[in-house]
Amino acid sequence: MAGALLLFMLSGCSGKSDSPLFFESKRKGGEAEAPVKEVPSDILATQKAFSTVATKVTPCVVNISTISKKKPAHPFFEMSPFFDDFFGGPQYRRDKSLGSGFIISRDGYIVTNDHVVRDAESIRVKLSNDKVYDAKVVGGDPKSDIAVIKISAGDLPTAVLGDSDKLEVGQWAIAIGNPFGLDRTMTVGVISATGRSNMGIETYENFIQTDASINPGNSGGPLLNVYGEVIGINTAIVAAGQGIGFAIPVNMAKPIVTQLIKKGSVSRGWLGVSIQPVTEELAKSFGLRQSGGALVSDIIKGSPAEKAGIRQGDVIIAFNGTEVKDPAHLQRLVAEAGIGKPARVTVFRDGKSLDLNLTLASADTAPKAQREPEGDDQQGEADPLGLVVDDVEQGQGVVVVDVARGSAAADAGVRRGDLIVSVNRKKVANSADYLRLIKQAGRGGSLTLLVRRGDASIYFALRMR
Repeated sequence: MAGALLLFMLSGCSGKSDSPLFFESKRKGGEAEAPVKEVPSDILATQKAFSTVATKVTPCVVNISTISKKKPAHPFFEMSPFFDDFFGGPQYRRDKSLGSGFIISRDGYIVTNDHVVRDAESIRVKLSNDKVYDAKVVGGDPKSDIAVIKISAGDLPTAVLGDSDKLEVGQWAIAIGNPFGLDRTMTVGVISATGRSNMGIETYENFIQTDASINPGNSGGPLLNVYGEVIGINTAIVAAGQGIGFAIPVNMAKPIVTQLIKKGSVSRGWLGVSIQPVTEELAKSFGLRQSGGALVSDIIKGSPAEKAGIRQGDVIIAFNGTEVKDPAHLQRLVAEAGIGKPARVTVFRDGKSLDLNLTLASADTAPKAQREPEGDDQQGEADPLGLVVDDVEQGQGVVVVDVARGSAAADAGVRRGDLIVSVNRKKVANSADYLRLIKQAGRGGSLTLLVRRGDASIYFALRMR
């Protein structure tokens, strides 16, 4: 009986089922219909466009790996007198990093981010055909985070640079790079915004924002449009949020790359002014209809600005016909304008607009900033602004010796050690002048203070309480 049962079970296992193990699509020669029989032609065309971009552009995208120069390691017990006995002297480490880049010339020039190759002792570049080359840094610019490296090769595939000035929010954006070391990864999104600045990432900022996924390792790789043209250099992400990445516009990068290849460094235009944002309070104080532009808080002697007649208290509202949005925007416009070239600056002064002509100098000739002086610790009875002031020997203003917490001056940003040189654009010689001028404003009145802080001059707008 047991033998018969075993025979039955074996015969059952060897039997064939009429049901197929899986259903294969007719599109691959099978018998099953696809779940979606008709896909809209525009979706198929879009899908084909992305695939074409990947096929055409991927060969010019490279993987960059670096090993940094030796850096001293600092264990928490390194200062122990017994450290050398256990470890035999100071310890060192080398950091490894990954990034991306794209080839711009057949003989091996590659654009990437400066932070990818900065302080690298060795750089290796891997092409899409898996060939690996040693690379050297041609030049780097930390202020824009752009670098150019070079490999010894020929007849390489090259990227085509597009026009980032024509970008519009909502256009397709395609990123290709090596996130987390995953070669030739492609992500797709849209242009989320343009002209992003004041991000605190670089000195000169004019970022393209995109939701195309950008991750560690994408840095230095290209951001592309649907034509496969490079419109940006992927640079940074917002770690706290998903779908927020930033790329340097290619039009901003072109002159920088050109200078790096020609001379290994970047020279920028210099105007010779200290500037600050125009807040709503300052705009009202200076008679502007709205905030915007850059307020000139100081002029450097012998600078192009001084020679052109720009004055302290002018608001620069346009540069070479381009409306100035804020100080960072003016800084970028001046830097990109070119050394030794004529420029036209439009300022707002005494309720009127005025055009001034000048020739930009090199930023390399700008004097270095000096340390701000420490404030005194004297204290006394605060005035209606919340300040305690004292005369200075030269009779050229009053020094702030104390600032009351929660006062109008404290909220505006006035500090101990600041030298107040004018109130409502009227010169202050001593504490008597100062008290008379703030008394004239009356309770609830608005005031504009011009202070000297170290080598800098700053305007503050505040209201009497």
